[in-house]
Amino acid sequence: MHFLRIAFAALLLIAPLSQSFADEPAKEPAKDAAKDTTKDTKPPPPEYKETTGSVTVGGRAIDYQAVAGTLTVHAKGWDDAVAAKADKDATPNPTAEAEMFYVYYAKRGVKPSERPVTFLFNGGPGSSTVWLHMGAFGPKRVLTPDDKHPAAAPYPFVSNIYSLLDISDLVFIDAPGTGFSRITGKDKEKEFFGIDPDARAFAEFITLFMSKHGRWNSPKYLFGESYGTTRSAALINILENERGVDFNGVILLSQILNFDNSADAPQLNPGIDLPYQLVLPTFAATAWYHHKLGDGKKELKPLLEEVEAFAMTDYAAALNEGGLLAGDKRKAVIDKLHDYTGLSRDYIAKSNLRINVGQFMKTLRNESDVTVGRLDTRFAGPTIDPMSREADYDPQSSAISSSYISNFNNYVRTELKYGAGKTYRPETDVSPWDMRHQPPGTTDAWAKTGNVMPDLANAMKTNPNLKVLLNAGYYDLATPFFEGIFEMRHLPIPEGLRSNIQFHFYESGHMVYAHEPSLKELHDTVADFIRKTDNLPAQ
Repeated sequence: MHFLRIAFAALLLIAPLSQSFADEPAKEPAKDAAKDTTKDTKPPPPEYKETTGSVTVGGRAIDYQAVAGTLTVHAKGWDDAVAAKADKDATPNPTAEAEMFYVYYAKRGVKPSERPVTFLFNGGPGSSTVWLHMGAFGPKRVLTPDDKHPAAAPYPFVSNIYSLLDISDLVFIDAPGTGFSRITGKDKEKEFFGIDPDARAFAEFITLFMSKHGRWNSPKYLFGESYGTTRSAALINILENERGVDFNGVILLSQILNFDNSADAPQLNPGIDLPYQLVLPTFAATAWYHHKLGDGKKELKPLLEEVEAFAMTDYAAALNEGGLLAGDKRKAVIDKLHDYTGLSRDYIAKSNLRINVGQFMKTLRNESDVTVGRLDTRFAGPTIDPMSREADYDPQSSAISSSYISNFNNYVRTELKYGAGKTYRPETDVSPWDMRHQPPGTTDAWAKTGNVMPDLANAMKTNPNLKVLLNAGYYDLATPFFEGIFEMRHLPIPEGLRSNIQFHFYESGHMVYAHEPSLKELHDTVADFIRKTDNLPAQ
């Protein structure tokens, strides 16, 4: 789905619609496919559709104009002067380009300079933005059961009383190769599938969009979810320090900025034990939700504070001892892990005190052959292979995907009047995704696990007015909430800038908006953040 699909080295955390290809080696493209790639022709002129609508939020009707269309962005090295002059002596432009699809909702009758605009995107990488569009802030919303698999179509689809259109105009963007976005030209995958080329594509898209729709002097925000938070950190630094465009705020939902912190497969990165510490509070929250901790742990938040303290002290010390940990010290840590996770002492001991996400999903309710969710651990479903070591699928992904995708395909064609004869790709296989990243102040891309914490820090230092809002769900194993806290605590910024970061947590999962009370809370939190940072006169 819209969540993370990459992690340490070649590991891909999530594949399209819950089918993991984490254990598959990166494959070289077939010769015929490579040949076809170099001969791609440009697509026909893009569609551009305008419609109108109205949505009621907070008891007030908002009339809006909707635009569905694409903008063309180019690979690194493209020069519009060369393209305009067709100079035979100039270095030719790269042929790779992307038609990036977007849906833009703007309140009618308001000057652009008097209205914030928020650019929203999901992540993956390889995900479209159907999830935020249909589940969170668009004018229409999918209804799904809180933590159950819904019945098949027809799926409920309603006017969204939690749309963010009450406070900001909205631009939902599909990454290159996803949704209705298409890539063409020589080496097109290489030119768009990676941390840095992806961020450059979004930077070009946003600047083109602001010119086309007159939004240069509007208060501006980024809203990224999951890998979209990784993108946001790299993107805001490019926008501010290469394109000269300050933003008012960056809104992060289900954050991961440093992939060394992922708990999906830390066993492939021995000696780096921090992921086990950062995921432990989410294990505890999940065990608490599924009544695996007994009657002594009745309040969630005090429990999480206790587990966070243990994770960063006694548990950290035990992991640091490695193979030297033994005797009563080892037994004491095993007892605590049992108390906090609900897993058996024997299982914890055999796992060497280190349990990854897939193991926990499969094992927590193993006695009843039930697997809990990864994106939202409140969900649970039948275990596919009772003999497997780790979970084989994500029950939440399987539960909600069809309703989102079906409703969007109908909505975009019938109400937005876009996409006739085209295929909407909710997920695209973008492997191998290039995890090399060139941090600010360096001259080369680093061939190591992606870490964009320096990018966000650099953007905050060069624009000390930039505000950041981190949102996270307690029941998210894909990007555990404590991981986001840890990353923000370790951003290399001056102490005076730490007050620019706000936190908000929800009793929901990765897609916090899939839980309606959390969606309302998310709307109110984000609206308040924008209202306080948009620099507009008070109304």
